[in-house]
Amino acid sequence: MKITEHLKNAKSTLFSFEILPPLKGQSLKELLEGIEPLMEFKPPFVDVTYHREEFIYKKHPNGLLEKVSTKKRPGTVGICAAIMNRFQVDAVPHLLCGGFTKEETENALIDLNFIGVENVLALRGDAPKGEKFAPEREGHSFASELVEQIVRMNQGKYLHEETENNFHTDFCIGVAGYPEKHFEAPSLRFDLKQLKEKVDKGAEYIVTQMFFDNKKYFDFVDKVRAAGIEVPIIPGIKPITTLGQITMLPRTFFLDLPDDLMDELEKCKTNGEVKEVGIEWAIQQSRELIDAGVPSLHFYTMSKADATYKIAKEVF
Repeated sequence: MKITEHLKNAKSTLFSFEILPPLKGQSLKELLEGIEPLMEFKPPFVDVTYHREEFIYKKHPNGLLEKVSTKKRPGTVGICAAIMNRFQVDAVPHLLCGGFTKEETENALIDLNFIGVENVLALRGDAPKGEKFAPEREGHSFASELVEQIVRMNQGKYLHEETENNFHTDFCIGVAGYPEKHFEAPSLRFDLKQLKEKVDKGAEYIVTQMFFDNKKYFDFVDKVRAAGIEVPIIPGIKPITTLGQITMLPRTFFLDLPDDLMDELEKCKTNGEVKEVGIEWAIQQSRELIDAGVPSLHFYTMSKADATYKIAKEVF
């Protein structure tokens, strides 16, 4: 079922979450067993992220450099199939511009359509560490272009041919929104223009970047609606669980931690104490968002279910 249909049919706020594909050497069995407890809360869909390969350049004695893959995650397509088969829920794969050509994107979409996936989240993706974002040759520069390619495939228009109506895909397309603006956008107003372009080209729902101040989300929704964007906006929630995340999350995702939250976190000496504070904060966030009637709470689990389970147990 399409995400928009899940949201339309829901009688209350839904529960959903996002997972990371396992690193090479880790097993799918471990991943599925790890998220199984969250099925207690009946998520109608689970997002599966996609990460480009990471490389280093190894210098040889002759001075030549060899590009070596250091981090590669197994295929999102296969993980989506496994999740749908085991849990009977919809899987939502992430599709990236960065690291992929239009041809590779088309092939991935053909495979996803073949196994029965009905939803995708279209993202530009991050640049490799220490680099500026640059599209692949014959790739997309912006998520709006990726949305456009998916829409064309929904119309039966492939890169090298146009098919009859019964050979088209039928994906529901989601995109990302940034309550505290994308870090590369010069202003929130500019960022909203980019978001509107994605929706105008065919995106049907928005999932936000994580935030820790609900006012940021509510203000964002007001601005999005004022810009003429009417699609559902799903808030993204991430509980802080370690001391390192206190500085890493703001630095990596360009967001602010509220003063009240920081006051509590600064008292913490161990990861266990941080986790308790982070869970309690996310519980209060979630309750306020549910009271406001948000369509779904979407949790960034990093494939670790325990903190999200404790939050969901309190609010669903």
